[in-house]
Amino acid sequence: MRSLFQKFPMPSGQTGVGIPLSLAAGPGALCGILASMGLTTLCAPAALPALVAPIGASSVLVFAIPASPLAKPRAVIMGNILSAATGVLVSLLIANPMLAAGLAVGLAIMVMSATRTLHPPGGAAALTAVMLHPSSAGLDMALLFPLIPVGLNSIVLVCIGMMFHRLSGHSYPHHAVTVPHQTEKAAGLHREDILAALHKTGETFDIETEDLERLLILAEAHSKQRLPA
Repeated sequence: MRSLFQKFPMPSGQTGVGIPLSLAAGPGALCGILASMGLTTLCAPAALPALVAPIGASSVLVFAIPASPLAKPRAVIMGNILSAATGVLVSLLIANPMLAAGLAVGLAIMVMSATRTLHPPGGAAALTAVMLHPSSAGLDMALLFPLIPVGLNSIVLVCIGMMFHRLSGHSYPHHAVTVPHQTEKAAGLHREDILAALHKTGETFDIETEDLERLLILAEAHSKQRLPA
């Protein structure tokens, strides 16, 4: 049986004892949601919720897949805020709820892509703004919605994520680990090869180029070690 505690590289490059990410994600999300709801409750007006459902999806990324580009603090915070603002704007301009729902999510994807803040729960944040229709409580509540609760929820979640991953021996925000020079030299792959391959696929992958480069180089180096001299 695998040990509950394993050694993981710390952000500083030192090796520490960490908890496997699959086990840390659950308690981390618990702390993140409780803190987000608790702190926002102190600030949110009675007409607005203290917690929005998209934060639950954001917590999955922050705590279970912190290395994903979609889980970056900038993506979590700005992706949710910009998407919620897009949803509010659409809800104010479009009366038809079906059209507003589709338009809000579509525009949110475009806004996040243009600002490099792509975050899947942002689509839910935009949809929530349409379904919840905060403007029914007044224009001021509608304009406040992207900041409180959505923005504050996101900021608190990211802060808890930073603290929790630090304590559990993982890095967040994620920084790709540099491949040792001798390993890179032993392997035949170079970054331009990887970039060329990515360009040929024409697809978007949920992994940083640096992480993909490291995985491919280490895999190639490992395969050469298996082969007889």
